[in-house]
Amino acid sequence: MDVETQQDALDALHDDPGDLPVLRARFEHNGSPRYMLYTIKKFGFDHDHGFHLDVQLVSDELEGGVETVEAKLQEGDADLIDIDYISTARERAEGAPIVAFHPYGRTVGGLAVPDDSSIEGLADLRGKRLGVVRRLDKNWILTRAACREFHDFDPDEEATPVEAGSKVELTEMLRDGEVDGIFQFWPIVPEITETGPYREAFPVSDLVQRLAGTEDKLPISTFLTSEEYFEANPQAIRGFKRAYGEAVDQLRSDDEIWETIGDALMYENDPEVIRAVRDGWRDMVVSDWDEETIEGMDRLFDHLLEVAGEEAIGVDHLPEGLFRLEVPE
Repeated sequence: MDVETQQDALDALHDDPGDLPVLRARFEHNGSPRYMLYTIKKFGFDHDHGFHLDVQLVSDELEGGVETVEAKLQEGDADLIDIDYISTARERAEGAPIVAFHPYGRTVGGLAVPDDSSIEGLADLRGKRLGVVRRLDKNWILTRAACREFHDFDPDEEATPVEAGSKVELTEMLRDGEVDGIFQFWPIVPEITETGPYREAFPVSDLVQRLAGTEDKLPISTFLTSEEYFEANPQAIRGFKRAYGEAVDQLRSDDEIWETIGDALMYENDPEVIRAVRDGWRDMVVSDWDEETIEGMDRLFDHLLEVAGEEAIGVDHLPEGLFRLEVPE
C-alpha cells in the first residue's frame, strides 16, 4: 500500500468545506493517527461538529533535524499534527510557537528482533547494535532512562545505536541484518512480526508505566497546532476534539471499520496484522485529559530528565503554555 493509494482513499472522502473553518491535518503515511482521521472523514464527524478536516499524508523523514510534520506546522503549511510531548517541549523551548491541545495516546514502539535473538529484555541490550529512527526518538530516550534506572547502564554508551532517519529505512535495516534489533513504531511492529521471522522482545509502553510509577495510561503523543491557529479558530479546535471522541468510540466498538481501514490504508492487508494493529490501537489511545493527566506527564518528564539527563532528552523543562486544556471562546 503506497502513499498515493492511501491518499486516494482519503481524497475520496474529502467533501466541499463550504463556509466551515478548515483544519489542515498533515500526518505521516505510516502513522496510526491516519486510522482516526480516515474514520472522521468516512462518517462526516468533522462537518457534524462545525469544521472541515483536510487530510494529507506526508513523509516520515527528517527535514532540518525535525520530523516532516513538525516542519510543516512550523512553516505554516499545516494546522494539525501529532508528535510526542517531549519533542514538543524541545521545539517550544527553542522558540517554536506550538501548543498541545489534546492527547492522542501512548504512542511508543517496541523492540523487534529476529526470532533466534538472545535479547529478551533491557539487560540484554549491552553490546548490541540497535536501530533507531534517531537518537532523540522517544523510544530510545525511554529505553536509556529505563536501563539507567533498573539496570545501572546506559545503552547509548554500552550498546551501539544506529540512526536510520525514517521508519521505512529502520525496518530495512533489520531485514538486511545490519542491526540486532530495532525500536520501531508500534503499528509497524505487527507488520514485521506477523510476516517474518521476527518477534517483539518488549513493548516500550511497559517502560512508560514503570518509569511513571502509575497504572494510569499516560499519553506520550499529543495533537499540536500553532498558537496563532489555536487563538483564531476555537470553533475548529473544539470541533476536532468532539470529532476525535466520536472516532475513538467508533474504532473501539466497530470491528468492521478496521477491515475497511486495512483495505484502504494498511501496508500489510493481512487479517492477523489488522487485528493486532486494531487491538494495539485500542490499548494505546487516550480519549481525553485533565489536570491529573498533565501532572502524570510532568512526573514522567522529571523522571526522564533525572535519569537520562538533558543531553538525552534535548530539553530541561516543560515550557510554560505547552499544554492547553481549555479552548478560548
